[in-house]
Amino acid sequence: MSIEIKISKTPIKYKYAMKLLEKRVNDIKNRKASDLLWLLEHPKIYTKGIRGSDNDIIDKRIEVISTNRGGKITLHNPGQKIIYFVIDLNKKKKDIRNFVQIIEKSIIEFLKLYDINGKPNRKNIGIWVDKKKIAAIGIKVKKWIAYHGCSININNNLEDYLKINPCGLKNQDVTSVSKISKKKIKNLNDKLIKIFIKNLSGI
Repeated sequence: MSIEIKISKTPIKYKYAMKLLEKRVNDIKNRKASDLLWLLEHPKIYTKGIRGSDNDIIDKRIEVISTNRGGKITLHNPGQKIIYFVIDLNKKKKDIRNFVQIIEKSIIEFLKLYDINGKPNRKNIGIWVDKKKIAAIGIKVKKWIAYHGCSININNNLEDYLKINPCGLKNQDVTSVSKISKKKIKNLNDKLIKIFIKNLSGI
């Protein structure tokens, strides 16, 4: 599998990241670039997917950016690991559900390294630990090129979620790796790359 791995060591602004993803989609469509796996963090920002509703904004003073990914309103902030993809499914299995399941499987495998038992939820997409959400998934597909990706709460400030109903869910808590696991958090990028490349290779 030919895939470029990109790691950003400083926070990347959301709008800038979206421009890069859209450009990569067009470059892949025009056969000018390979698939992409990009690991990064964002400064604090609230984003609304195509199914998002302003009713899920609790604090009306916050800025919410609309985006073309799937899903509803969510938060990105420092300490949350973002894994973005641009994957050409034209050369692989044209099955979006299968692609989402591969992302779910990869997140679950990563969490197991920290003795966390994550599970998918068919009703509310993402990965959950008991009744608390620890990872969000939002995918967009254009001409069978899948992009956007997922986010995993590592050691971010969970109080920032109190200003929204994350992913449209009311009375649902969110959690993080550092809040649950007693293991030391280190070498995240290496662990995530190894797991995601292994699973994406099976598409």
